Amino acid sequence: MNGTYYQNPTFPANQNNYDVNLGSSSNITNTSTSLPMEQSYIENILRLNKGKIVKAYVSFPDSTEWRNKIFEGRIEEAGRDHLIISNPQTGEWYLILLIYLNYVTFDERINYSHNYSEKNY
Repeated sequence: MNGTYYQNPTFPANQNNYDVNLGSSSNITNTSTSLPMEQSYIENILRLNKGKIVKAYVSFPDSTEWRNKIFEGRIEEAGRDHLIISNPQTGEWYLILLIYLNYVTFDERINYSHNYSEKNY
């Protein structure tokens, strides 16, 4: 079907055209037996606070009906690109894409882990 109209591009193998200097303070390790240290991404912080009641402030820039919306409820799950909240008062569940999430407020202390040590703020 493709014929000769489009050919897949080919790339030279293992050629780096850039110089990377990670320095001594990098969180990345090059040993094959150790894993890189986890960074404090939003989904990790949300996972550490699973079960807590939150308000998620979300913006949908292309929507005229739902420009800005607040979702209230309990954090059920959090992934790399999504947040699942359940509202115990209404029984509704929300799947929120993190690209639309502005910020989250908590009514209690936030569990936060940096460099695998548990801290509360």
